[in-house]
Amino acid sequence: MTSVLYDTPGPKAKRRNLLFSVVFFVLLALLLWWVWQTLDDKNQLEWSLWKPFTTSEAWTTYLLPGLADTLKAAALAMIIALPLGAVLGIARMSDHRWVRVPAGAVVEFFRAIPVLLLMLFANEFYVRSTGIPSDERPLYAVVTGLVLYNASVLAEIVRAGILSLPKGQSEAAMAIGLRKGQTMSSVLLPQAVTAMLPAIVSQLVVIVKDTALGGVMLGFTELLNTRSTLAANYANVIPSFIVVGIIFIILNFILTSFASWLERRLRRSKRSTGAVLGADKVDDVNAAEVGGTYGTGAGGSI
Repeated sequence: MTSVLYDTPGPKAKRRNLLFSVVFFVLLALLLWWVWQTLDDKNQLEWSLWKPFTTSEAWTTYLLPGLADTLKAAALAMIIALPLGAVLGIARMSDHRWVRVPAGAVVEFFRAIPVLLLMLFANEFYVRSTGIPSDERPLYAVVTGLVLYNASVLAEIVRAGILSLPKGQSEAAMAIGLRKGQTMSSVLLPQAVTAMLPAIVSQLVVIVKDTALGGVMLGFTELLNTRSTLAANYANVIPSFIVVGIIFIILNFILTSFASWLERRLRRSKRSTGAVLGADKVDDVNAAEVGGTYGTGAGGSI
């Protein structure tokens, strides 16, 4: 029995896959054991190093304020980058050269520059050209760098998602008299959202993680930056890294879980109910068409 993508494994292949799985899990267990033993030998598992995380002071003074700044910067970057990326992605598909070429230049330029450099350039711009207070400047620089880079990446995701749709969708919209803008907003984008969602969520996860770059280079008081202050006070560098890593994992897991739920909901909403219209309902639909509900003339007739 075969499928489109691969041949169904036979008994020999199943035994081989099982063997590889067992070997992998044994090696993984050995690696975890080695890590545990190394931490124990370095006295990193002592309760005194982990005890601060059981008190409210470590959370309310260091971790929670840093987490709040991380979420603030990530949320602002997402809110700005998503619509900007959609506009740039659609502009790259424009029939007008004066729209398509500048949009393509902007996307390719900012996509090619590392996000850390964009943050540094933005910080220098705000220092020399604006009156933003020094305590707020790192947030502005981090959000600016994240928006410029991720909007360019999201623009390519949007463009690829729209181009992945069957050409017949656009042709059918043109056949009923829809203009290109109407086709894009009413036909193509709603269908492309579901296809683009996994890639968009992956980029949103990148935004959350990249806020840490501002803490390293600009002194932005995000989660990783406040962790260093906490570790300096409690002398628990390794445990603090582990706790912050777990927090990032939980954040991104919540984000991806929400995206998965949203994707399933969107897919279900697009499915047909399979209901059969009775004769009275069909008469009502025909009467609505005659009455002009769907429009008249060449642009509205079916």
